Amino acid sequence: MDNFLISYALRLGQSHGIKDDMSEHNHKTVTLHPGATHEQPSPESLDYRQPPSNLEIEQALLGAMLVNNEAAEQVREFLQPEHFHEPVHGRIYDMILRLIDRDHTADPVKLRPFFDQDEALAEMGGGTYLARLAASAATIINATDYARTLRDLALRRALISVGQDMVITAYDADPSDSGEGQLEAAESRLFDLAQTGSANSSFTPFRTAIYKALEAAEAAYKDPDKISGVSTGLKALDAQIGGLHKTDLLILAGRPAMGKTSLATNIAYNAAMRWLEDRENGVEPKRSRGAAVAFFSLEMSADQLAARIVSDRANIKSEEMRRGRLTDRQFEDLTRAVQEIENLPLYIDDTAALSIAGVYTRARRLKRLHNIGLVIVDYLQLLSGSAARAESRVQEISEITRGLKALAKKLEVPVMALSQLSRTVESRDNKRPQLSDLRESGSIEQDSDIVMFVYRDEYYKEQAKPDEGDEKKFAEWMDQMERARGLAEVIVSKQRHGPTGTVRLRFIKETTRFTDEAVPEYTAERIG
Repeated sequence: MDNFLISYALRLGQSHGIKDDMSEHNHKTVTLHPGATHEQPSPESLDYRQPPSNLEIEQALLGAMLVNNEAAEQVREFLQPEHFHEPVHGRIYDMILRLIDRDHTADPVKLRPFFDQDEALAEMGGGTYLARLAASAATIINATDYARTLRDLALRRALISVGQDMVITAYDADPSDSGEGQLEAAESRLFDLAQTGSANSSFTPFRTAIYKALEAAEAAYKDPDKISGVSTGLKALDAQIGGLHKTDLLILAGRPAMGKTSLATNIAYNAAMRWLEDRENGVEPKRSRGAAVAFFSLEMSADQLAARIVSDRANIKSEEMRRGRLTDRQFEDLTRAVQEIENLPLYIDDTAALSIAGVYTRARRLKRLHNIGLVIVDYLQLLSGSAARAESRVQEISEITRGLKALAKKLEVPVMALSQLSRTVESRDNKRPQLSDLRESGSIEQDSDIVMFVYRDEYYKEQAKPDEGDEKKFAEWMDQMERARGLAEVIVSKQRHGPTGTVRLRFIKETTRFTDEAVPEYTAERIG
């Protein structure tokens, strides 16, 4: 496309900094609509501006660090080497941090050997430039303020870059590219910018990664429940998987009527309530084992999901609540339960036929607005992929699972996706599910970090009820039903970072609640 049109569009949008060679087009016109033309301006008339930066502040801040390394400690949590506009300043800052990490003093004398072969520094004066930086040091009181100014300038430069790319992409877009796709791509870059201060992904230094691993281990060490992830609210399950960990994709699968949605809803409620309680108790957000939750319910409506939670909290049979068969006491309990949980940080999206791109966009928005720490999708097979790329349902499911894993890594939150199982389970004598029963694609197993199955033997025992006329068989069946009543299993068949095994829980069918089996007050007899 014509270079002038790009430059003209950038000028209109006040997005400057792209240089164009347009001398051969000086007398052309650009048609904005039939019958209307504008003479092209000459390159000299375009008012290009330099990207926002302040080299004096960069020099003063580096000088402060060289004089007193405490200045670097004050700003390292939020100031990154790439925030410096002058690349050599970013390398100097990075080396200062490296020396400090090794318990060395970072001063011009110590830094000089590392930059003897640096051509960019040589152009500035070599080793003497480091000494001049120390001489221009800002006072230690101003270090944090200077660093925040540099970070703000870096964000402005990144915003200009995003804006320029948006304009160019919109004008040069291929006809097959949708505007919605371009919007999602732009929003993704803006999200990265809001979260990390960088509009583009980059390599993570090993020391940064190792410190994150150490923080996770420290959190688990100090936590009373010995977990480092988001708590499920079920001690037995937490003990098996260590909580729900950042960047993990968890698959919760099962046949219909096993209680997948109920268990996911319980986990969502428990995580959100723990977050609310920790906040009220003054626990730092990063120390909390709870999380604000985004729940994408593609099967049930938001009010149905909320009704389940309220029914459970009020200890009222969901069937009686739906039919309005409530006593005055039960209605008071219901009202009290609503008041107790109305501020729960649980966000439900019940949009039907949602695409994986839609989940990606909405989850990013919730992360930005409400800092969600857990995403739940109910359920995976109801999501749609990219129709343009998927040639079969298997490929579409593969795209969806990869997208969910990418979402977990991008937002740094656990993502739990519910999944259906194939009917082959029903044809076996032992109906406990296994990995081969995952429906439609092996990528579900491949892309996930944890695969869990919900199994309730009580359901299948009910289906096998014999004729009451056969007293012996009926008595045996009654005995088996009594042992299976209210019991559920969560079978952890894959865990990338831990052992597999089976967790026994209690399931209260009347209120669709899962609890730890050993808790007596939550037995089915409590339901009245």
